[in-house]
Amino acid sequence: MDPGELPTAPEEFYRTLVENAAEGMLTIDAESRIVYANPAIEEILGYQPEELIGSSKMQIIPERLQSVHAEALAAYVETGERHIDWNGMELPALHKDGHEVPTLISLREHEYGGEQYFTGIIRDVSDRREREAELQAQKERLDQFADILAHDIRNPLSVAAGYTEIARDEYDAPELERVADALGRIEGLIDDVLVLSKQGQQIGETERVSLNAAVREAWDSTAADGATLEVEGRLGSVDADRSRFRELLTNLFGNAVEHGSTGSQTGSDDAVEHAAPDTTVTVGPLPDGFYVADDGPGVPEEIRENVFEHGYSTRESGTGFGLSIVRQIAEAHGWEISLTESEAGGARFEIRTGD
Repeated sequence: MDPGELPTAPEEFYRTLVENAAEGMLTIDAESRIVYANPAIEEILGYQPEELIGSSKMQIIPERLQSVHAEALAAYVETGERHIDWNGMELPALHKDGHEVPTLISLREHEYGGEQYFTGIIRDVSDRREREAELQAQKERLDQFADILAHDIRNPLSVAAGYTEIARDEYDAPELERVADALGRIEGLIDDVLVLSKQGQQIGETERVSLNAAVREAWDSTAADGATLEVEGRLGSVDADRSRFRELLTNLFGNAVEHGSTGSQTGSDDAVEHAAPDTTVTVGPLPDGFYVADDGPGVPEEIRENVFEHGYSTRESGTGFGLSIVRQIAEAHGWEISLTESEAGGARFEIRTGD
């Protein structure tokens, strides 16, 4: 025997493998008669193999779906055209005691003795369905909690912000400026928490959005006093959820202003807390998207991937959510985002939309 050549296994070997498989296996003929069932079927559907062999597959199909199954098999036998995913489809099966079992079924066609047969590999996915339902319930509770928390925090926050503005009108105190900034950060944190609590709902309906218009709208809503926005070239348009796309841009601009100012390179707490009014943020086109760059200190290459993680921030007062939200929104649109170095040595975020 040549090295690497395997001996032909006896038929009993393969039968043993099938009969000891964890997945259920059923084989039917072209008339939907069950000609084979392995022992695992009993654990999934409650029938011993011999109770099924010779009967119609309709015995394990809920009544409301029997006509659909019969028509699908007949159509395939006649035309050879597949209208379902044979590699895995979720279908309910009828247990011996009458309840429905959610299953994942993979189908294979084969011929034996000139006859056509179909074998289904059946997996019980009840546990997975239960976990999915539990996760959905947890998510709904988290959404509700986040909405309530945001509402309850915003009320006293607006009162504090109002009195702070009154005090700033009467007193020229730098401490009041810091209080106003802190209240603004709390407001931003509330928005971030609401976004993070709604993961999986990042975008709604999309439409063709002008990049130039979206950039201007986002910049107008960014706390960027003294910073400069430059738009290079013709940006074109993208298919996007307008409001979430604006949020993506606003977070990128806010990150550039907070982290990108040359004044923040001094290392003092004050410089980090209050970005200097000398940042230039540039938005320009790419062949398949656009970029947002700044002229600040940039991000060291070894931590560039980290900045997209939840809670990661290079500022002591930062929430670490802004760029995580940016990536979530980009990926929800099917876009790719990467971080590199700008021509000025700052940060450059490249968003490739495929447009």
